Amino acid sequence: MTSTVALKRVAQVQYGLGQPPMISEDGIPILRATNIARGKVTERGLLRAKLEDLPLKRAPLLAEGEILVVRSGAYTGDSARITKQWVGSAPGYDLRVTPLSVESRYLAHALLSTVVQDQIKLVSSRAAQPHLNAEELGEVEIWAPPLEEQVRIADFLDAETARIDAISRAHSNQVGLLAERHRSWLSDLSTQLIGKYGSVRLRHVLMGIEQGWSPQCEDRLAGEGEWGVVKAGCVNGGTFDPLQHKRLPPALESRREYQLLPGDLLMSRASGSTELIGSVGIVPELNGQLLLLCDKVYRLNVDKTRGRAAFIAHMLRTHPVREHLKLGISGAAGMANNLPTPVVKDCLIPDAPLAEQDSAIDQLTRTGEFVDRTQRALARQLALLSERRQALITAAVTGQFDISTASGRGVDTQ
Repeated sequence: MTSTVALKRVAQVQYGLGQPPMISEDGIPILRATNIARGKVTERGLLRAKLEDLPLKRAPLLAEGEILVVRSGAYTGDSARITKQWVGSAPGYDLRVTPLSVESRYLAHALLSTVVQDQIKLVSSRAAQPHLNAEELGEVEIWAPPLEEQVRIADFLDAETARIDAISRAHSNQVGLLAERHRSWLSDLSTQLIGKYGSVRLRHVLMGIEQGWSPQCEDRLAGEGEWGVVKAGCVNGGTFDPLQHKRLPPALESRREYQLLPGDLLMSRASGSTELIGSVGIVPELNGQLLLLCDKVYRLNVDKTRGRAAFIAHMLRTHPVREHLKLGISGAAGMANNLPTPVVKDCLIPDAPLAEQDSAIDQLTRTGEFVDRTQRALARQLALLSERRQALITAAVTGQFDISTASGRGVDTQ
């Protein structure tokens, strides 16, 4: 049976750039941990540097077939092989693996396998912050069949993982299309209602807008009978998340005027992301939780003779309103983005009668539930595909089945 060997016996393991060079808008790409994602190199957060500012003698530019491995942080051990697109890039600050007596495509798959990832997790988790050095990575054991077998395994895994990745992309696209379809339907409904009943500025259907209180809180959740203050991101997902809060210290007396109640309509007022500002959610039944409004979130007090909170929440998610809110965001460079009260009050929503609002709520609830169910089903399929991909790679690079007769369709993901 083919034995395992230490990675350092079949490849050279080195450090990347070390200290970051001076950044330039039009220089050589620097591939860092943020550009490494489960076997792929991405352009997410891509930085560049001028060629003359790079320490090329110590860290030459990357060649096709080399592999970058994340050396620290939450994604320690993640890796990606350099393809033609990224040849000539700088090797970032992580670990650089140069195959010597091993097929690089096979090695790239092997480094992503569960058996190798388990070894990396063991050696990198000895400190408080996961960290992997070149010596530790060099000692990782991989299965090393003859070179011809490595090529066959790489060919097999390239084809099978590409097939799985294509299915995953299709599912991911479906998730996005569903969300986009729901937003489009919501905006169309708003347009129809405005055409039928006209529009009204939000100020005319509100009793007022209030901000809460943000004292120094403890970095843990409130227990039974304890008070908590919600975080700025409590409505970031479009629904209210009661776990997004911090415990109010017992020494501080709660300000009951800011207590959240079921049915309250909340809107994110401030955030580092303009995409999250203006997010809205309705407070559900809290089952005894004692939560207070923070000053980064608005509570929109609805005039119940003019509007339903749920209807207003839906209308505040339409494309025209979202664009209005984005244009009204204030904040100087380096400062937190903020949504002024007058901008919120100037939002235009349909001036529909309460009965029509109730009907719209019913329709939107049904379509929203359908979208949620479908997205959850797609998310489960994506998780299963990811598990299958991982199991397939691990089985192939540990000799668990004969590649010459395998299709990969019977691999156990348990």
